[in-house]
Amino acid sequence: MSSGPVNTRIDSLGTPKIASPLRSGHFVNDSERVLFDVSLSGCQGEVVSSGTPIAFEKAGARRQIFFDPSKLKCALVTCGGLCPGVNNVIRSLVLSLYHAYGVRNILGIRYGLQGFIPKFGHSVWELTPETVSDIHQLGGTVLSSSRGPQDVGQIVDALERMNIGALFVIGGDGTFHAAATIVEETQSRGGKISVIGIPKTIDNDIMFLARSFGFNTAVTVAARVLESAHAEALGAPNGVGLVKVMGRHSGFIACTAALAGRDANFVLIPEADFDLEGPHGFLEVLEKRLRERGHAVIVVAEGAGQIYCSGEGTDLSGNVKLGDIGLFLKQKITEHFAGKGLELNLKYIDPSYFIRSVPATAGDAVFCGFLAQNAVHAAMAGRTNMFVGIWNDEFVHVPFQLAVGGRKRVDLDGRIWQAVLEGTGQPSFKPDMA
Repeated sequence: MSSGPVNTRIDSLGTPKIASPLRSGHFVNDSERVLFDVSLSGCQGEVVSSGTPIAFEKAGARRQIFFDPSKLKCALVTCGGLCPGVNNVIRSLVLSLYHAYGVRNILGIRYGLQGFIPKFGHSVWELTPETVSDIHQLGGTVLSSSRGPQDVGQIVDALERMNIGALFVIGGDGTFHAAATIVEETQSRGGKISVIGIPKTIDNDIMFLARSFGFNTAVTVAARVLESAHAEALGAPNGVGLVKVMGRHSGFIACTAALAGRDANFVLIPEADFDLEGPHGFLEVLEKRLRERGHAVIVVAEGAGQIYCSGEGTDLSGNVKLGDIGLFLKQKITEHFAGKGLELNLKYIDPSYFIRSVPATAGDAVFCGFLAQNAVHAAMAGRTNMFVGIWNDEFVHVPFQLAVGGRKRVDLDGRIWQAVLEGTGQPSFKPDMA
């Protein structure tokens, strides 16, 4: 990210002139702000503007709205990989639009951004409280998803043909980049479409977002897997439970799952490089652990150790393909102990696709509902080019541009990583302490 003032200004389609149909609850004033008053170390050193403190526009219902609900037509689309809670968000968006504001025209776009492109021939789904009544009990997304860019001109053409006034996009930083280009194209044509994001990243790595939905579910399931790996490791001489979890660029799932049960002895994440060989390398430290304790549990994020097993090429979303660090470590650990004639009983577990496909936990389900409701409030008030997030325990409006400038990562000097080091006793793996 480039250093300089952080622009938190939120775009609006115009002055809201219609009285909100909401008759109860607290209305938020447009002047209300939530201060950014915590350490910026997790945001890669973004510089605070001198003079004026950074503050986000507070989310919530407005007394005046921009759209006439009786004439508004909305569309919902889910993009990228699966994540627990997507169906909860879809359901809450529909219920909030329908029951709170009286919007009756809500379309679900199938298979991500492909759904806007005529050549794919994907049908749309009319969404009502009846059609979404039970979807929160399912994992995945009932709208299906896809990866990869699509022609923004054709997307806006489709939105205009369908007479869409508000578009809700559920996705990560790549999706938000696409959403921002949709806004630009719409504005260049003189159109007025509210484009609102609901951040979806199971890795919890979106910038200027304290927490993403699905993360707590992922940690809950991963912690249970670590419990099983611990039981397996204890069940045989020199037992090793090796668990790979999601985390391409950020190790939040690995760290938090390890802290949940305190069963992990080694936590390997993308942010912390580690030596594999040598007297202070991972293999020797693991051997020492087994000689002393007779068992070990290792949790590794998928993006860790790519200096040893980097992949080739990119996927449809433009992400560099990762090497399989889990299988790599399994092989290297096995070879290391075989070379020394030591017994080893290693169990390798990769629950990644299982974790991302399960229904949301109760806590995540509640969180999804709040995100969706605030997204609806933002759209009805005519906000655009933004996503709804949470900061300092308040729901806020965040410009898309702040999400696409980098990734939130585990701070190696911060509270989470220090707790991991204290709980596991592993070396810090920081270069200056190697």
